[in-house]
Amino acid sequence: MSEDIVVEIGKNKYVVKKDRRYTETDEWAKKENDLIRVGITDYAQKELKDIVGIELPDKGRTVNKGEELGAIDSVKASSPYYAPVSGEIVEVNETLMEKPELLNDDPYGEGWIIVIKPSNPEEYEQLLTPEQYAEKIKTSKH
Repeated sequence: MSEDIVVEIGKNKYVVKKDRRYTETDEWAKKENDLIRVGITDYAQKELKDIVGIELPDKGRTVNKGEELGAIDSVKASSPYYAPVSGEIVEVNETLMEKPELLNDDPYGEGWIIVIKPSNPEEYEQLLTPEQYAEKIKTSKH
């Protein structure tokens, strides 16, 4: 647990993992060799509450940084999610079609969404650091 940053806002606690980078739109990106695994943050899943479904992009699709990939449906709302980096989608977590609750239960683990083979590795370095992201959620006015 010491690897994580825990942001407390009121009675809520949000975990920010230190081994990845973040977007302004609450996705995380984790470098795994020359690939980047992507998911939504603990903050995002707690804001969405009970997730009941997800639209997954097609494997093989080429995406641009910031491009909408699909939507996550919760009891509360439908929320788009975005590509943190440009590249080709080489893996899609099909398990989420059957078990969308993994996005709530394990957003940084089993609840990952896609893996991208980046076309511009520098984009990863431009994402928010864990500290910057923790600061962002502290100051966001949702």
